[in-house]
Amino acid sequence: MFKSMYGLLILGGLLAAAAVNAADPLDPADAIDHIGEEATVCGEVTGAKFSSHRKRKPTFIDFGPPHPNHVFTALIWGEYRDKFDYVPESLLGRTICVSGTITEHKGRPEIKVSEPSQIRLMNN
Repeated sequence: MFKSMYGLLILGGLLAAAAVNAADPLDPADAIDHIGEEATVCGEVTGAKFSSHRKRKPTFIDFGPPHPNHVFTALIWGEYRDKFDYVPESLLGRTICVSGTITEHKGRPEIKVSEPSQIRLMNN
């Protein structure tokens, strides 16, 4: 009985550690290793562009080297821009955290943002 309780304690500790690690923010360059996962990605915005002429009017918030070499994107479709009380392009140069499901588009990770609460401004 002692062995089985000890085993349960170890298993519980491992599960708790995994839960804590799942909540740790990712560096933008590491997001590619977490496709399909719910995560938070934090870093400096190095590119911010509203493409009003394109279908669905996307806003691209890029991290890492400038486009086209960026390592991560937060994508805001035009139909969600009105939910923001700021212009998303104003995030350029700011450090932010973006939360959501990491998907892949053309070999690069991205999070589709549909709610302002998915973006958190850091102290800067």
